[in-house]
Amino acid sequence: MKIEVIPAIDLRGGQVVRLKQGDYAQETRYASDPTALAARYADAGARWLHVVDLDGARAGDLTNLAVIETLAKAGMQVQAGGGVRTEDDVRRLFSAGVTRVVVGSVAIRDPEQVAGWVSRYGAEHFTIALDTRRHGERWTLPSAGWIEEEARTLDELAPWYAAQGARHLLCTDIERDGMLAGFNLELYRHLARTVPQLTVQASGGVRSLEDIRAAGEAGAGGVILGRALLEGRFTLEEALAC
Repeated sequence: MKIEVIPAIDLRGGQVVRLKQGDYAQETRYASDPTALAARYADAGARWLHVVDLDGARAGDLTNLAVIETLAKAGMQVQAGGGVRTEDDVRRLFSAGVTRVVVGSVAIRDPEQVAGWVSRYGAEHFTIALDTRRHGERWTLPSAGWIEEEARTLDELAPWYAAQGARHLLCTDIERDGMLAGFNLELYRHLARTVPQLTVQASGGVRSLEDIRAAGEAGAGGVILGRALLEGRFTLEEALAC
């Protein structure tokens, strides 16, 4: 199947950073200016850009909204999240030029509210982010920048959102995020079986072009590329050619 290759920019203090396993104490800062980096990704041929406001994810507000608005003018469609808690936040991101709003913590804590947004604004304008961590037989759903544990599980909420008409699901295996250990293909095969009506974006751990191909074979409809691009494991042009 054709897979959408989506480069990512994670923002903290307006700068391009990456975290390991979502740990704010394990941050790597990159020299790339986010606007210049987005322009390079657009020039390489990317159709979409994934933007995460790490400050907002932890604080619960749109801390880096001005930067996101600038990135939305780089020539790609942008999906962005981190700090989205209210419908006003959703409207502010749309006003900033964002095509798809990524909802994570609020999607776990208040699914009825998020389902209402999906109904009002359209399923194509939202990506439900259910980032997960394996605990025994359960795929748990940490929130608030992955620092707070929630009672609901991936296997409860993913089918529920599919039934509510959602179309896009972003799912990161937190243990692999930023670790360059390869995608958790078992996770994406599981989602392909349980929620085939959702287009799943794989995230967390990509290290090679083969990982991208493997994610597609496992049923993912998109891949998020962060650290591997920033550290030159391969080029975005090579990834897009996959």
